[in-house]
Parts: sequence; structure tokens; C-alpha cells
Amino acid sequence: MLNRRHLRIKALQVLYAFFQTEDEDILKSEKQLLTSIDRMYDLYLWFLLSFEEVQDFSEQRIQDRLKKVRATKDDLAPNRKFVDNAIFKHLTLNNDLRRKCEERKVNWTGAVENDIMKKLFLRIVDSELYADYMDSEENSFEHQREFAIELFKKEIANFELIHDYFENKSIFWLDDIDLMCSMVLKTVKLIGEDSDENMPILNLYKDKQDELNFVKKIIRMTAQLDDENTKLIDELTKNWELDRIAKMDVILLKMAITELKVHPSIPKKVTLNEYIEISKFYSTPKSQVFINGILDKAIHIMEERGELKK
Repeated sequence: MLNRRHLRIKALQVLYAFFQTEDEDILKSEKQLLTSIDRMYDLYLWFLLSFEEVQDFSEQRIQDRLKKVRATKDDLAPNRKFVDNAIFKHLTLNNDLRRKCEERKVNWTGAVENDIMKKLFLRIVDSELYADYMDSEENSFEHQREFAIELFKKEIANFELIHDYFENKSIFWLDDIDLMCSMVLKTVKLIGEDSDENMPILNLYKDKQDELNFVKKIIRMTAQLDDENTKLIDELTKNWELDRIAKMDVILLKMAITELKVHPSIPKKVTLNEYIEISKFYSTPKSQVFINGILDKAIHIMEERGELKK
């Protein structure tokens, strides 16, 4: 499920584009944000469908070998352990997954998609993980689930062709892959021996309205308070020329200061730590120290002026 940090990252991406283009229509940026967040769920569905796809390729290979003119003993009595994996079967028959994929038009149908899944299957078959699983005499439900988890972590989630496919659909999706993969793993872990086809898969939000209100407020108010926040940042960086500070740092500071002002229920330390952590991945190596120092001063000044209601 979505967490607040990821919502802040999505807001950062949209606000960066907003301030770069000087687009005055913040509602347009907000719409782009909500679309970007919603489409993350498609990643989750595509990854879940990949289990069924590789299972289908395995079944097809078994059927093709059975039709060989000079079929070997192994061809005629194939090892069906991979094809019959209980986790794969559950996801294939899951009604909630099927319905959501149909509604959102998510599938691996098409020449390009089929080629990606075929190459993924061949990579899996060539892996040590697959060989060990097929050779093992253990076949408990837990053993099958552990294999599905390791298969996803080692082969599916890190398959470069899948990453390339998603990047071509959205440049922002590479930032979303880790979170959506964690949702896939959680889904697999929730499947039990007694789970039936009506077991619901995970939702994107824990509390949709609350999370959307949080991120929309960050977007709107960061734009609305821009002049005010710019003045404060300028005051706090008098020994710096504002146009020489990394643009990403400036936007992170504006977002953090806005959050401190408009979300009184979020502790100051939480806001401070969140934006410092985000800066480690989205700005310069020295940004975390810079942002930490400026936000500390900003909190002190805003408290003196009575601008923080915490």
C-alpha cells in the first residue's frame, strides 16, 4: 500500500515540473499527480500477472514435448512441479485480480509483451533457483510459496526487459517499482492453503480519501505559498545566491515548509526526517546536510512568528 513518503515523492515529481515550466495551472499539475498515483496500481497488477504468464509458457512447453515424434521418457512423464505450483494457480484463478485487470486493461497481450514473458520464462528455466526447486522432493504448500517469493525477488522483479517496458510507459514508474514489488510479495505471503478464488488482492490505499487529501494539500499549498516560502528561504540562505542552490533542494524546502504550516497533526521531526531522506535519493550528496540546517532554522523562525500550530 502507498505510504506518505511515496506520496511526497510523487508530489515532488509533479511540483518539479510545475516550477520548471512556470505553469500557472496548479490544478492541471494536481490532475497529473492523481493520474500518476492511480497508474502505479497497474504496475502491481502486471507483476501479479507475470506468474500466470510464465506458468502458461511452462505448460505449453510440456504439451509441445508430448507431441514430439520421438518423445523421450522425460517428455512423456514431465515434471509438473512448476506448472502445478499452488501460488501460480491461485493467482490465475483469482476473481478480484481478473476483474481489476479487465477494468484497467492490464495484460501481457501483444507481440512485444509475449516476447518479454517468453524471455523471462527462459531466464527462469536457466536459473539455479528453478533447477533446485524442480529437483527437490519437498512439495508442501509452504515450500511452493517460498519458491514463488524467491522467484519473484530474484528473477521477475529484477528482469531488465520488464523495467524497460514500464519505463517506456511512464518515466516515473521506475521510482514506483520497489513499492509495487513489496505489495506483490505481501500478496503472495497472504495466500493460504485454504484461500479461494474470491480472496481480494491488496488495494493501493489504506485510507484513500485521507491520503489524497494529504497529497493534494501539499501540491496546492506549495504553489499558493510560493512567494512566502521563497522569501523565508531567501532569508535563511543570505550567504547563498538562491539561483545557485540546487532546484531540487529549493522545491524540497518549499514542500517541507508548506507541510509544517498546513499539516499540524504531523510532528515537526517527522516532516524534517522525511524530506531529508527524500533528498538522499533525489538531490545532491550534500543536500541532506543543507536541508537539515535550513529546516531547523525555518522551524525556529516560524515558531517565533506563531506560524506553526503544532
